[in-house]
Amino acid sequence: MNAAAPDSSLLEVLIVGAGISGISAACHLELECPGKSYAILEARDEIGGTWDLFRFPGIRSDSDMYTFGFSFKPWTNPKVISDADAIRDYLQETVDEYGVRDRIRFGHRVTSAAWDSESAVWTASVLDGEDRESEIRARFLFMCCGYYDYEKGYTPDLPGLEQFGGSIVHPQHWPEELDYSGKRMAVIGSGATAVTLIPALVQKAAKVTMIQRSPSYIISRPGKDRIAALLNALLPARWAGKINRWRFVRLQDMVYRRSREKPEKIRDYLIKRVRKVLGEDYDVEKHFTPNYEPWTQRLCLVPDNDLFLAIREGKADVVTGRIESITETGVRMRDGETVDADILVTATGLNLQMFGGVSLYRDGEKIEPTRSFNYHGMMLSGVPNLAYTFGYVNASWTLRADLNSRWFCKLLNTMDARGARQCEPVLREEESDLPELDWIDDFNPGYMQRAMHLFPKQKIQAPWRNTQDYLLDRKLIEESPIDDGALRLS
Repeated sequence: MNAAAPDSSLLEVLIVGAGISGISAACHLELECPGKSYAILEARDEIGGTWDLFRFPGIRSDSDMYTFGFSFKPWTNPKVISDADAIRDYLQETVDEYGVRDRIRFGHRVTSAAWDSESAVWTASVLDGEDRESEIRARFLFMCCGYYDYEKGYTPDLPGLEQFGGSIVHPQHWPEELDYSGKRMAVIGSGATAVTLIPALVQKAAKVTMIQRSPSYIISRPGKDRIAALLNALLPARWAGKINRWRFVRLQDMVYRRSREKPEKIRDYLIKRVRKVLGEDYDVEKHFTPNYEPWTQRLCLVPDNDLFLAIREGKADVVTGRIESITETGVRMRDGETVDADILVTATGLNLQMFGGVSLYRDGEKIEPTRSFNYHGMMLSGVPNLAYTFGYVNASWTLRADLNSRWFCKLLNTMDARGARQCEPVLREEESDLPELDWIDDFNPGYMQRAMHLFPKQKIQAPWRNTQDYLLDRKLIEESPIDDGALRLS
């Protein structure tokens, strides 16, 4: 933790969080707004956010690294799906290469922030690692603190959990000292965390069983991309990086659009691929055929069929159905099947949280994000000089982070040119009666459904639409003027 006391002078930008989003914001400020005073407050003692917090076996990216890497620093590692260690190294290189590290104040957690209209300044209340309080003043807040509660993962009500005689582990807080060699393990869940964990656990465990209430769509792709490797060998890194990035942007966009337009065809294609690996005798219909359409929940990605190979080789198996209760020795299903286990892993999801739990105030009154509308997916109506990043649910988080960071720099430079101190998205009269939607619509995994009441709303048209469409957002945001009539500069 940094020993220096927080700088009490007025900053131009205060970034909250030193994960993917915060690093993107800081690097873009260095590139596009040189000379701007800014600081990053990070509650933990290291950069990386999710990639520093999560330490469970096998943790890796759940999207391709060519779009997961930053636009300004091409990913050159041959792995298109990368392990967390390589991602952490990449982030460390980035903050050093772009001179960001000295701007980070580790062990500093923002508890609240108050906007004062008279001075047009945010005052953030901060606790350091020893619970000492301080305040930091800034013209702008850029909230880059992710979308979930770092303190506690989500565990559903599992009857009898308290009577289990073995160890119970949530992947969000995986114990470093946990020895699972030769153990029987039951992983409850079927999302990205579960399908990542299981191929790693089978390397040491005696047997691993994935227990799922219902299946998820899972697709395998090669861990290394031959075309990307060839381009990296023939071209300068920046050229190869741009080409590879756009290849994967277009590929992801094509799969997503086809899933929405022709879900039956994509469904058949995905299931056919699974059946090809597991064989005709395996009950793919029961264990790997979801009851929802592709991309109404996130499509899980695995490299080189590792999950399916673990099942085919008998190192892992799948039990599908509802849990009746947790017993002293394992799990009993409603159909009478039992799963014996020494260790239970509750890979059951996240608790979403707006702005990392930071409370916001405007002139003494609390700001309720649920009463606001999303503006271009990065600001809130009625809240001045505050931007945020929440990545895409159907593409790499970093695509949105870089898009927001570039637009934010454009906003700051425009305000400087016009002598403005304040900007605020305001619904125009003709927009106030437009139909409202949840902040993210047509995407219904459990962790989203549990939390949508905590988030702002959206309208059905730009700039109040949260599109979840990178190519459309890129066009809208880059072509729209800052003074679009909805964002008021003063």
